Amino acid sequence: MTETRAAIAEKFAGLNVLVIGDIMLDRFVYGRVERISPEAPIPVIAVERESAMLGGAGNVARNAVALGARVSLVAAVGDDEAGRELVRLLEGEGGIVSNLVTVAGRPTTVKTRYIAGSQQLLRADAEVTATLDARATSRLLAMIEGEMADASVVLVSDYAKGMLSTEVLSGIAALAKRSGKKIIADPKSRDFARYAGAHLVTPNARELSAASGMPAGTDDEVVAAARTILSAAPMDAILVTRSERGMTMVPRDGAPFHVRPEARDVFDVSGAGDTALAALGLSIAAGASLNDAAMLANLAAGIAVGKAGTAIVRRSELIDRILTERLHRAEEKMLSAESMMERVAAWRARGAKIVFTNGCFDILHPGHVGLLAEARAQGDRLVVGLNSDDSVRRLKGPERPVNSELSRAVVLASLESVDAVVVFDTDTPLSLITALKPDVLVKGKDYTIDKVVGAAEMMSWGGRVHLADIREGHSTTGTIKRMQR
Repeated sequence: MTETRAAIAEKFAGLNVLVIGDIMLDRFVYGRVERISPEAPIPVIAVERESAMLGGAGNVARNAVALGARVSLVAAVGDDEAGRELVRLLEGEGGIVSNLVTVAGRPTTVKTRYIAGSQQLLRADAEVTATLDARATSRLLAMIEGEMADASVVLVSDYAKGMLSTEVLSGIAALAKRSGKKIIADPKSRDFARYAGAHLVTPNARELSAASGMPAGTDDEVVAAARTILSAAPMDAILVTRSERGMTMVPRDGAPFHVRPEARDVFDVSGAGDTALAALGLSIAAGASLNDAAMLANLAAGIAVGKAGTAIVRRSELIDRILTERLHRAEEKMLSAESMMERVAAWRARGAKIVFTNGCFDILHPGHVGLLAEARAQGDRLVVGLNSDDSVRRLKGPERPVNSELSRAVVLASLESVDAVVVFDTDTPLSLITALKPDVLVKGKDYTIDKVVGAAEMMSWGGRVHLADIREGHSTTGTIKRMQR
């Protein structure tokens, strides 16, 4: 089954996605809190940096592109600086063709989150949720009609900011039906009848409960509430997102399907629903069954919550997760260099001290295990840089490695002391060290500090080098020679 899901994810490349919905500017203000205001019992945040990202339908579009699709985005923005900033952000996103209606006198939606460490202190929303006027509505529907023919699937991202009125939703449904396109909608209205004609809607448990007037806590309650909605609204299925309880797919015909989340570090849930909507829609467009689509959406959302901010999930990350999902915790530890940088940034934002070591680890022996345990004791998270097969051959000769880089990475990732593994293809890990900027660099005591690759760079940013004890009598080369004899 994992091979089938990986094949589905491979098909994401080249799909055309039409994303329609409420776009917003997500601002993040990061700082530190060291005192309470004398004016009121509230924390004072000393601002250190700020960033801005595409939010709402914009984040759905970003995720669809990261998963391999081409995107046409239809949305409305205000004639203001926030709207112009959104335009600039969209222009910087490859793969998104934006079709924006600028509405004079209407402010662009902005969500500003204030974050200290890993804790969100406050979110401030600047928005207007009134329905768009007739002229703007007409222009939106004309844009949607122009983009519908080329779409593989239609994703509707409703954040209840006024763009997706009943008129607009009805127009989308009529155009999609005429073109034979499936609509996947993330609803915010209590009246799910507004999404009539959608193939699938994706409420969370709270939204399902509000729309059905029924509880939606247990599995049975969720299924009953979804069945009530399906009996009254013409749609094919409901996928209920349930936070730490995973997801539940309830089709109009057939048995419900529960997807349980895997244990993982949760850094930030911002935008995880957007990621799930993009993965779900692309899976349906690629021909996945409802259950496989739910599994893929769950996996994608799980990757997203392990990242800081309004994160995107790449197709390569999703495929890696699919192929290693049976390896339990080990699967979360094996990362690309790009993903490793994001993971380290998230750990560091939570105040963790990062330790780095590296090696070939061809045949893991007690000496390796002892070194890794000592390295882990130097900080809070241990990242292991692993020489690729090509790199090992250049360093050790054509007969090495004995075990492939995937096998070596899996074994390392299975160790309690190791928090993450990243493969590098160069002869030394210097570029990886300078990219990650760990707090501690660990090598064995068979080195002197002046011979440790990266030692000078470590000291330049205030890091340190630790030389770990080496257990006598353990060596990969010695083990291979004994095997040969």
